[in-house]
Amino acid sequence: MTTARRVRGSGQEGPLHTVVLQGATARSQGERAYLLIRDQIVTLRLAPGSVIEEASLREELGLGRTPIREALQRLAHENLVTFVPHRGTFVSDINLTDLHRLTEVRTEIEGYAARLAAERATAGDREQMQALIAELRTIDEADIHPLIRLDQRIHRLVYQATRNAFLQAMLEETFNLSLRIWFLGLDRGVRLKQAVEEHRRLLDAIVSSDADRAESAMRQHVTGFEHAIRKVL
Repeated sequence: MTTARRVRGSGQEGPLHTVVLQGATARSQGERAYLLIRDQIVTLRLAPGSVIEEASLREELGLGRTPIREALQRLAHENLVTFVPHRGTFVSDINLTDLHRLTEVRTEIEGYAARLAAERATAGDREQMQALIAELRTIDEADIHPLIRLDQRIHRLVYQATRNAFLQAMLEETFNLSLRIWFLGLDRGVRLKQAVEEHRRLLDAIVSSDADRAESAMRQHVTGFEHAIRKVL
């Protein structure tokens, strides 16, 4: 696993084989470092509260000091990394207080995003959503990583359909924080069956241009996420 990471993180151009934003293409070495380190944090390869060793990251990712530090600054801004004076750099912890505050924010902006998506989605957006609905019918709910990737594709397509770049940026940041908590929950036995059904209802509402139903489905999905995680944390 480590060897594969070194090959993919080597300064070479091309799509990144990451769990978060799979297939994303970095436009700079700093962005490449950011995407690769973020992936390790979100998927818990870098555990909450653990020390981040820059030298190890430079060797593993095949990147220099400057892009690594640029990435860590960006991750700190997104609350995934914490700088502690005279002690070092740490992966931010996860706690129930953060989960609740994150849910408060996500319920509002994701619900609003679903409403906008139902109102603004293009014919192309709706076609992609119908394809995702069909995919949801056939996916193996026990196969966690494909489900996580599908979850990301659904949320990001909804974000795209809002046609609001500022809202998309806010949604992306909070979604990545919640995705890390998903991985923690999965590690402790949370199941995704209910989330799959909630996604079906959400996409169906957007495809049908039913803004009220889309907002309600998204709000239920986000609050259901908190309830599921609270049972295992």
